[in-house]
Amino acid sequence: MTHTTDRLFRHMAWANAQTFAVLAVLPEAIYAHSEPGNDWNVGKLAAHIAQSARYLASLLDGAEFVPLPFERVSTHDELRITADACAAADGRLRLAAQLPEGVVVRKTNAQTTRARSTILAQAIHHATEHRAQIAGALVAHGSKALVLDTLGLWAYGDAEGLGE
Repeated sequence: MTHTTDRLFRHMAWANAQTFAVLAVLPEAIYAHSEPGNDWNVGKLAAHIAQSARYLASLLDGAEFVPLPFERVSTHDELRITADACAAADGRLRLAAQLPEGVVVRKTNAQTTRARSTILAQAIHHATEHRAQIAGALVAHGSKALVLDTLGLWAYGDAEGLGE
């Protein structure tokens, strides 16, 4: 694995953890907030980030996919469970990125195949997309608690102390 690829997966895990840390100190009522026109609320999006990371990791490493026991976060305890599940899945994805390219079969109604690199790239982009939706939902309800600029690669470089 290249330094760049490893850095991207470390950043994703860090940005996810930062997002959950911000949500953990906000009132539980914010988990019901959503953006105008989007019925996916903060709690659903938070659970979905972790759930999807677990699913994508299972495609890559062959471990059994075990869903979270809830579809949306409603409490701080559920958020903690979600954050822990996401951190574990992000670690699995980082390890999976070290393996050579290959083909993965997705078992759906019509089995499809995907390149490992496609699934890995989807993991990063997917988490980024939903973190942005969470930030948008918070802003729509007057909260600027999650600032996307503080989750970017520049901020990650500063957090690592590398200034990259």
